[in-house]
Amino acid sequence: MRAAIILFMFTVSLAHASWSDYREKRELELSSTGVNELVVESGAGSLEIHGHANGDEIRVEAVIDVPGKSDDKAQALIAEKLVLTLDKKGGSARLVGDFKGLHLWGDSPAVHLTVSMPERLGLGVNDSSGSIEIGGVRGNISVKDSSGSIRMREVGGSIKIDDSSGSIEVSGVGESIVVEDGSGSIKIRDVEGSVTVDDGSGSVDVKRVGQDLIIVDDGSGSLRYSDIKGNVEDNS
Repeated sequence: MRAAIILFMFTVSLAHASWSDYREKRELELSSTGVNELVVESGAGSLEIHGHANGDEIRVEAVIDVPGKSDDKAQALIAEKLVLTLDKKGGSARLVGDFKGLHLWGDSPAVHLTVSMPERLGLGVNDSSGSIEIGGVRGNISVKDSSGSIRMREVGGSIKIDDSSGSIEVSGVGESIVVEDGSGSIKIRDVEGSVTVDDGSGSVDVKRVGQDLIIVDDGSGSLRYSDIKGNVEDNS
């Protein structure tokens, strides 16, 4: 059942003699009653997700940028290619923000998402490019990311990150964390449970872990760890 509501929409056209960019803002809202998790599918653009303790609403602010287009052309592109929905199905809420089927050179359209959600919910993210920032979400979190930095603070539940490239910084994890990373630095701090890292390249720096630290692989780059209360298994 579709339960998303677009509260309002306004557009801003930034136009000068030598260039033209188009920006549009939209807001969506959905009740999380009967929902156990939020699943986010996002394309190009930044993603910020913040957990809140009060209320059951999931709120989304989407900023849609279309560079180098007139108002008419940008609006036509948005109408044809943009998918921006917030729906509920069974025990899951699903947010999609992406331009589908675009094959453009140079600057591409982007959807920047800012999400406020109940902290109790689980979270799943599938993101193609752009930075990700998550804070205050207490359910289990799974992130699959192709490129762009990832930052998490005061999260979990258990955490699983599958990242192709980009830096990763995580602190204040309530349970355990597993990181599979192709390239980019990894910094992990203050984990109640265990830490498992499988890294292709880039530095790994881990401090203050309540249980075990397991290094499955650290292909290239420095490895540093300290204040590990459990065992350390280093297979690098």
